[in-house]
Amino acid sequence: MKVCIAEKPSVAREIAEVLGATKKMNGYIEGNGYQVTWTFGHLCTLKEPNDYSENWKRWSLASLPMIPPRFGIKLISNPTYEQQFKTIEELMQNAEMVINCGDAGQEGELIQRWVMQKAGCKCPVYRLWISSLTEEAIREGFQHLKEQSDFTKLYEAGLSRAIGDWLLGMNATRLYTLRYGQNRQVLSIGRVQTPTLALIVNRQAEIDNFKPEPYWELKTVYRNTTFSVTKGKFTKKEEGEAFLEIVRQKEFTVTDISEKKGKEYAPRLFDLTSLQVECNKKFAFTADDTLKLIQSLYEKKVTTYPRVDTTFLSDDIYPKVPNTLNGLVDYIDLTASLLKAKIRKDKRVFDNSKVTDHHAIIPTGVPARNLTDNERKVYDLVVRRFIAAFYPDCEISTTTVLGKVDKVDFKVTGKQILKPGWRVVFGAEQKDSDAEPSDEEGVLPDFVKGESGPHKPTLGEKWTQPPKPYTEATLLRAMETAGKLVDNDELRDALKENGIGRPSTRAAIIETLFKRNYIRKEKKNLIATPTGVELIQIIHEELLKSAELTGIWEKKLREIEKKTYNAAQFLEELKQMVSEVVMSVLSDNSNRHITIVQAVQEATADGKNGKAAKEKDASKPKRQSKPRKKAAEAKPVTPVDGASQTGNIQTDATQIDSAQTDSVEGQVCPLCGKGTIIKGKTAYGCSEWKNGCTFRQAFGSE
Repeated sequence: MKVCIAEKPSVAREIAEVLGATKKMNGYIEGNGYQVTWTFGHLCTLKEPNDYSENWKRWSLASLPMIPPRFGIKLISNPTYEQQFKTIEELMQNAEMVINCGDAGQEGELIQRWVMQKAGCKCPVYRLWISSLTEEAIREGFQHLKEQSDFTKLYEAGLSRAIGDWLLGMNATRLYTLRYGQNRQVLSIGRVQTPTLALIVNRQAEIDNFKPEPYWELKTVYRNTTFSVTKGKFTKKEEGEAFLEIVRQKEFTVTDISEKKGKEYAPRLFDLTSLQVECNKKFAFTADDTLKLIQSLYEKKVTTYPRVDTTFLSDDIYPKVPNTLNGLVDYIDLTASLLKAKIRKDKRVFDNSKVTDHHAIIPTGVPARNLTDNERKVYDLVVRRFIAAFYPDCEISTTTVLGKVDKVDFKVTGKQILKPGWRVVFGAEQKDSDAEPSDEEGVLPDFVKGESGPHKPTLGEKWTQPPKPYTEATLLRAMETAGKLVDNDELRDALKENGIGRPSTRAAIIETLFKRNYIRKEKKNLIATPTGVELIQIIHEELLKSAELTGIWEKKLREIEKKTYNAAQFLEELKQMVSEVVMSVLSDNSNRHITIVQAVQEATADGKNGKAAKEKDASKPKRQSKPRKKAAEAKPVTPVDGASQTGNIQTDATQIDSAQTDSVEGQVCPLCGKGTIIKGKTAYGCSEWKNGCTFRQAFGSE
């Protein structure tokens, strides 16, 4: 039998249907020579500190740094997962061939490889690599199965990322919690989350420390058109008033008129980040909301694989474009003109050199039915971007008119759309509220060089403005470019190499900062909480909080994937860095500490692991003695960066000795985020326990 292993039951059903496997068994579908089984995202995880050493069970500064000689994996403690793994293990032991049908990306490769490794798979393994779940794509993928060895570097990159997150997250969190947390606050540190928090905190500091300064702008209205003085802004009112007096006495004269024709290109196709940015701007969707919506559209077969970081298509997609356009039946008024002629092939759309594993997010051409309102909104954005890519360029005319009053020069620029081209696809859209104001006005009157006449000058007082707080949209861009906000597409592409996080993990990182009460939202703005601010202030090690330095690590991870950098070297560098950070903090005698406690404790971002936390808690030995004196007795196991929608490096819920914390009763549950903490007979729990929340925190003494 050929065993196919997918990442989700829904994907397994789609694959089984195409392969002709129809007999439903316990944990798999069989038929036509195939057995199609599935995981639930992550079934396996990296081992926790206590799995390596009994001494690492207790939080202690003396045990740091924790660097296992060899990292291992284990099955996540969950009855459903354990049963499914048993099924997978039995199938693989008897398989003639295994086909890895996991999501075609770094995380998908890691998930499936860990399962196969744990199951002791010995038979030949092949890889299904597809960008959509349409029947055509699945059939084509099975006709061109790839060797598993082709993706070894992809796996090594994913493994390096997971181990790197473990090394930094586990060590730095324990280190900072014990050294600066005053036994009352878990200070969660992560390779990506901490630099991301630093971006928000630093921007907030810029805003708080900003001192507005006045300036004056000289403008004049001639023939109902506002001209601005070319000298720019006046920093002294007296200087501006002097110029105002000059221009009041004389007539305005047009000195030059120039017209330049040009083109505006259609917006780039979407990668995941740009889609999240657009959805946040247009619909106020969070990055996580958008990821879930586009993932759902992918699973409904109407869009292609979403976790991508390119805005280009490969050349092999070009012949398929007419069929895709034909399938967009709800947009026939926009596609009809395209299908009458040869589809244009633009280098800004098709470029093999800019595509690695996957191309940009596009529609598949499968009719979109039974979509939710929000799914429809996201789908519409993707479709219109795709259609617009094949429309003619927008032709514009830019007119610049220069004028003079005495010796004072003025200027105005206007833009006229000659041929709308791709703009018809989007209709009359509202202007981006986050866009910078433009000096360009609408269509200008017909001016004649040399004409002159009366005008009305004004001197307006304005004040310099502080930087804007981050929104999710601008934060995603900042993460993509390691803190450098740029609008130019080409420059942004170049900076992506040093971005922090992956497109698929950035949403989870932002959500993690919310869950840990490091940031909050005011309308669309992201604001650091006092705890978040103090955490960044207390970290003196730039390696932990610099977006630029973290971007360098991300670049190395990408190079591992591209076979231009060695995974072992990357991990050795991280181990060295962790050791240096530990030594630096241990030698700190400044008595720094976090004084504001916002969050009582932290739990895993993934509630699926709650049961494991509960079971481990129940297994702890009871202590009848007096309250503990050292923070080392606290036993949190810290989540680390690298979360994806399908799972994360799983961890227990953290536990802090309640004898040394403020009362947790009435606080929002850190595990589910819905219920509140209530007091039981032997421990604190969540009011949502009947609905499956497994949060539990033991009392300080029992």
